[in-house]
Amino acid sequence: MAIKEIAVPDIGNYKNVDVIEINVKVGDAVKEEQTLITLETDKATMEIPAPFAGTIKELLVKVGSKVSQGSIILKVDTAADTSATPNGTSLESKPAPAAPSSSSSTQEIRVPDIGNYKNVPVIEVSVKNGDSVKAEQSLITLETDKATMEIPAPFACTVDQLKVKVGDKLTQGDLIAVVKTEAAQASSPATKAAEPQTSVPVKSEPESQPQVASQMASNVSAHASPSVRRMARELGIDLAKINGTGRKGRISTEDLSGFIKSNMGQGGGAGLNLLADPNVDFTQFGPVDAQKLSRIKKISGANLHRNWVKIPHITLCEEADITEMEAFRNEQKAQAEKNGVKLTPLPFLLKAVAQALKCFPNLNASLGADGETLYVKQYYHIGVAVDTPSGLMVPVIRDVDQKGIYQLAKELADFSIKAREGKLKPSDMQGGCFTISSLGGVGTTSFTPIVNMPEVGILGVSKAAMKPVWNGNEFMPRLMLPLSLSVDHRVVDGSEGAKFVVTVAKYLSDLRNLIL
Repeated sequence: MAIKEIAVPDIGNYKNVDVIEINVKVGDAVKEEQTLITLETDKATMEIPAPFAGTIKELLVKVGSKVSQGSIILKVDTAADTSATPNGTSLESKPAPAAPSSSSSTQEIRVPDIGNYKNVPVIEVSVKNGDSVKAEQSLITLETDKATMEIPAPFACTVDQLKVKVGDKLTQGDLIAVVKTEAAQASSPATKAAEPQTSVPVKSEPESQPQVASQMASNVSAHASPSVRRMARELGIDLAKINGTGRKGRISTEDLSGFIKSNMGQGGGAGLNLLADPNVDFTQFGPVDAQKLSRIKKISGANLHRNWVKIPHITLCEEADITEMEAFRNEQKAQAEKNGVKLTPLPFLLKAVAQALKCFPNLNASLGADGETLYVKQYYHIGVAVDTPSGLMVPVIRDVDQKGIYQLAKELADFSIKAREGKLKPSDMQGGCFTISSLGGVGTTSFTPIVNMPEVGILGVSKAAMKPVWNGNEFMPRLMLPLSLSVDHRVVDGSEGAKFVVTVAKYLSDLRNLIL
């Protein structure tokens, strides 16, 4: 016996990378370059291959482990027979586990060792009663806060009684299904690997099944990590249509993103093979009043749909202490009225956002149509969402950084009147760098505003509320304003977005910060 350790090779500057998939088990014979484990960073998926052939003697990592270059992942006996098939089973005449003595038997399939995880939610059930499944075919998918785990069939069988459903929470040892095995089906993967490729087919679906049934089967068997398969499932993408560029044709997150981008302009679900919208006759359930969407809602709806699908959103929330700001605003109301304007919190928000944009220029930018060029703007035009009877409109206040509070208040009032009267010109709604959407007059404690392309950020403002805030010695009543910042994650990362919204809150909490 010659035991060797296999360590994580050079993976660049990545450290503490998540193990998302274990591709072998103790006892498997593996060939050189066969995938052992799969790692996933926030940027890429990486397969770690065997540097030499051998038999797995000990696994030192599990799904959810974090590894870096040099971390020992497993131990291999290199003196053992190494004529292995791709699934790690020997082609030599080693005795395989005996098939059941009867022609048919009933067995239980339970959750195998999944580390220290307990009560893990089932997010996908890939089979149903009556399905014939192959050895290693995925039965269910579990998802922890760290990783997605597929539970495969340990042998070929027919599902007799499925015992779980989506939403159930499972722990090691819990019963997944009662299955029936045939003598020919229950042979081990090693036996089947040595035979001609006459695998038991997955039970075909009736002709009336929607296309998504075959698509799910295709995605389950695709050469991709669980996270890629999950993303494809959520977006309704058939992985069989994607050419993988990874090792041995593995489909990476970059391959999936590229497919989405290349099909985005094809309409009808953005070319993602989404199911058609349900066409329901609602009158069968009771009386209805059919109304046409307004022209503005139809236009904005199409834009919002595009923005939501094409932009990877991330939303960050913060509260601003506007106690002093509101006291100052109330003091200035009389003077503002003499100047013919109504002084609302919005002008102060505009000034705070403009100043924060100067500190974080990536949020005052737009990503070019090529997806590679960032245009950082040297002006500060900010759109303000206005609710009108016909739908949402976003007039743009120009050069916010160069205008005073009273002037901003007057322009806001003028634009609001034009918007509600339907008199805004197209030029009034163009050229924005950033958008503010305020629901303060309606309510809500937070919400997820949708980024308005080609901008990369939008600030949602909810209703201010008096709250007890600890000042180090005692709780004091403070007027707190909830802020919700959504950004395009392709341009703005979470840390930068958090710093931006915290900076906006700082300016609102003490207006003197705006002149520093």
